[in-house]
Amino acid sequence: MKQQICLISMLLLATVLCFAQKKNAGYVIHINKTNSSIVIDGVGDDLAWSYTDVAKDFFMVLPMDKGPATQQSEIRMTYDDENIYLLATFYNNTAGKNFVESLRRDFSFGQNDNFLLFLDPFNNQTTGFTFGSNAAGAQWDGTMFGGSAVDLSWDSKWISAVKRDDDKWVFEMALPFKSIRYEKGVTEWGINFSRLDLKTSEKSSWTPIPRQFPTSSLALSGTLVWDMPPPSPKLNVSFIPYVLGEVNKIDDDRASSEGKIGGDLKFSLSSSLNLDLTVNPDFSQVEVDRQVTNLDRFELFFPERRQFFLENADLFANFGYATIRPFFSRRIGLGVPIDAGARISGNLDKNWRLGIMDIQTSSIQETGQPTQNFGVLSLQRKVFSRSSIGLMFVNKESFRYPSEEDSLRTVFPKFNRNLGIEYNLGSSDNLWSGKAFLLKSFAPDDDGRGITQAANIAYTNRQWSWGLQEEVVGSTYTAEVGFVPRDSYIRLNGYLSYLFFPSKGPIVSHGPKLDLSHFFDPDFRKTDYQNTVGYTLNYRNRSILQAQLINEYVELLTPFDPTRTGKELLEAGAQNNWNTVRLQYNSRPQGLFTYAFDTSLGGYYENGTRINFTNELGYRFQPYVSLSSTMSYNHISLPAPWNTTEFWLIGSKVDVTFTNKLFFATLFQYNEQTRNFNLNSRFQWRYQPASDLFLVFTKNERLAPFSGNTWNITLKLTYWFNP
Repeated sequence: MKQQICLISMLLLATVLCFAQKKNAGYVIHINKTNSSIVIDGVGDDLAWSYTDVAKDFFMVLPMDKGPATQQSEIRMTYDDENIYLLATFYNNTAGKNFVESLRRDFSFGQNDNFLLFLDPFNNQTTGFTFGSNAAGAQWDGTMFGGSAVDLSWDSKWISAVKRDDDKWVFEMALPFKSIRYEKGVTEWGINFSRLDLKTSEKSSWTPIPRQFPTSSLALSGTLVWDMPPPSPKLNVSFIPYVLGEVNKIDDDRASSEGKIGGDLKFSLSSSLNLDLTVNPDFSQVEVDRQVTNLDRFELFFPERRQFFLENADLFANFGYATIRPFFSRRIGLGVPIDAGARISGNLDKNWRLGIMDIQTSSIQETGQPTQNFGVLSLQRKVFSRSSIGLMFVNKESFRYPSEEDSLRTVFPKFNRNLGIEYNLGSSDNLWSGKAFLLKSFAPDDDGRGITQAANIAYTNRQWSWGLQEEVVGSTYTAEVGFVPRDSYIRLNGYLSYLFFPSKGPIVSHGPKLDLSHFFDPDFRKTDYQNTVGYTLNYRNRSILQAQLINEYVELLTPFDPTRTGKELLEAGAQNNWNTVRLQYNSRPQGLFTYAFDTSLGGYYENGTRINFTNELGYRFQPYVSLSSTMSYNHISLPAPWNTTEFWLIGSKVDVTFTNKLFFATLFQYNEQTRNFNLNSRFQWRYQPASDLFLVFTKNERLAPFSGNTWNITLKLTYWFNP
């Protein structure tokens, strides 16, 4: 209780720092309406560009944030009744070719010379949009949340072009007003521009941003001033139907085929609030999960990849912590058909955000699973300059049971509900952040004690970074639509790090970090902990070397197989303590050949030992072909009856981008721990903006002593109607 009071007091104290004006509000670019036509060709010779403001004199962010950028950049903007236009010119003050990974949309930021635009139409410093391109013309677009986080799963309709020569590269874009959400009548938006130049390892920003923060930090953005309010948003309706045919084969059964149709409807309820409807959705084009070696005692997290759940996902998916989520969309519709869904999400005004989601799934006669309905309500209110208060309600309801057996109501309870409230702290100078939340679950056999509470606070400046966190998860707390892999515990966590900055040499920064994480049972009796001391070297060429010494203690609360391969179980109550040495390295991203490794050597359960080596290799024939492979090896030595256990995890990927509209990728995976072989190949043709043709082949094979083989071929066509 003392720890909770102390942490919440610090949160309240940090709140005092949330009233200041936006730090870089004085950096202003004016945007004026043009009557001239603009051709998006990457040349930038249209007359309209002669009468615009110019944003230039960028500041260096990395490798060091103490002066102007060495690579010069210029940004111009204008608009008409339909579009916002942007022209960006990036001069190559240093000779050399541009570095790009591929032509794939939503590229990896750190692997490409690129330009990014960050828009905050509500000027609330927490939500917005991002658009951009790499130096080869691959587009980037996403929504922004939490002040700097970017969700690249969001796609919108806009056009761009890039031209390159020895002295510069030029990016030109037209962004339709109807492709974004903004408040009617507002004439000042938050805005910033970011450039990454890998030839010089330099990241720069139009507004000055301390090196410890990403250039996407909306708290540190400038101001876009309109000469008049942007055009009033028009009625915006989009219909995105799909049609597909697929062939499936399971084991030795005859191949079966079927067709399927469905689609999505997007309707603008206001300039900033959207209604999404889906009927008979299909996600066959989504890339399969990356397999992992699992030696953890608790459930592993796999990210959501399905499009319907991703737009404005932060309203639903970011409540709580990564391991205490009252809502996790992957609980819905995996292995169960989704009949239909509806979602309302967006901004009500500058201060209020709303998310409402309802999903209906079918029943499954073979397993007795009933029809289920999933409802989620999320409401956020901005307070102070960048903080917010949030409310969430999650409801899972089961009905129309295939039979009236009592056992079915145990396996598939009649309902499960979660109600929560949280406070998110964000200081105006971006140095302080934190969160405090309270959750209560409701279930048929609820005894009223299903409560979870947690809070944290963090501070980050150029040299110091520290944070404190506490969690209390009740023994009867349940979140059937959430992700809470562990219950009935108290956790205290803290970290502290410091960076040194040499004035010259190959290392730009280096420093130690201490991380302590301790778990207790509800009676505050120690059950496990992990104490880590590490040291990191950050090189000027953007490579990173890190060493760690880890001290770990585990008291098993339930029986556990330490190899997770079906061998004998360790008994509950067994106490284990060991040390591990870990070394990690990531090579410089500029190289055509890239590599990384993560190796550890240390103790394990029952006074055993574990050796792990993981490496990643990559080679690119830029910008068309990217090859990558992953290999992980584990060697576990334990006394009888486990003895020695070895297993490999091998994966490789071929990614071919013929153009920025034509893509092919193949992912191969073999997991010796689970005796599973997986192959996923996907061809995509974006024949119109946001309209695609997919051809997908998937094969999954269980190797001896297991059995079970499946393969699937799917042809899917989608089209975005947007009158």
